[in-house]
Amino acid sequence: MYAIPFPAIDPIALEFGPVVVRWYSLAYVLGLIFGWRYALILVSKFKLSITRMHVDDFLLWATLGVIIGGRLGYVLFYKPSYFAQNIPEILAVWNGGMSFHGGAIGVLVATGVFCRKNKISIFSFGDLICAGVPIGLFFGRLANFINGELYGRQTTIPWGVIFPGAGPEPRHPSQLYEATLEGLILFAVIAVLVYRFSILSRPGLVAGCFFLGYGISRFTVEFVREPDAHLGLIFGPITVGQILTIPLTIGGLWLIYRAIKKS
Repeated sequence: MYAIPFPAIDPIALEFGPVVVRWYSLAYVLGLIFGWRYALILVSKFKLSITRMHVDDFLLWATLGVIIGGRLGYVLFYKPSYFAQNIPEILAVWNGGMSFHGGAIGVLVATGVFCRKNKISIFSFGDLICAGVPIGLFFGRLANFINGELYGRQTTIPWGVIFPGAGPEPRHPSQLYEATLEGLILFAVIAVLVYRFSILSRPGLVAGCFFLGYGISRFTVEFVREPDAHLGLIFGPITVGQILTIPLTIGGLWLIYRAIKKS
């Protein structure tokens, strides 16, 4: 009675003959481009030891880190047995299947190598990256909703959505919850801290706030998000996503503590 039908949105955004561009792929492109431009704005506005050239050069590194890390994270964390028997499908990124936690590890590794190579502070540069990551999360979660994947558990709330392939019962639109919490709200909070309280002057503080904010948001939404059928729940109501989020949250608290203590 109160369910919202799933909107008829084609997962394919553009199609030119054999060339097919999906919303899922476009979300990553938009996230990287807008995140890159936002980092350039921050470099121009605040007096940092990082140059525009550093930000430009890192765009390729970030792209590789997100794609390789995100895909390998999904393969290893969520479907290791399946991909062990279907190895060629590991490269089929266009079919979906990316892990934020894997992407975060990939970008962290890329950031570490890049900063060491260019002799710049990994904490200061990491702050720039983390300030723009919520933009990519926002677009990514919207793409998850368009694909009708990663939906929530069954619900009776008025805004429950009937997702195709998920049965006739309405479910939480958990992708939109995450787009709001991990994307819009987290971006706004960090932007206020950066522009109003100048926390970029305390290396590591922005990154710490991002990891902590993401950890709280993801851990909360997981309670209404449908667990992966092949994984289910781990400890009582705890999911794999929540387990993987704990190290990020602890890391965020450590970065905040370190930044405040050094300042």
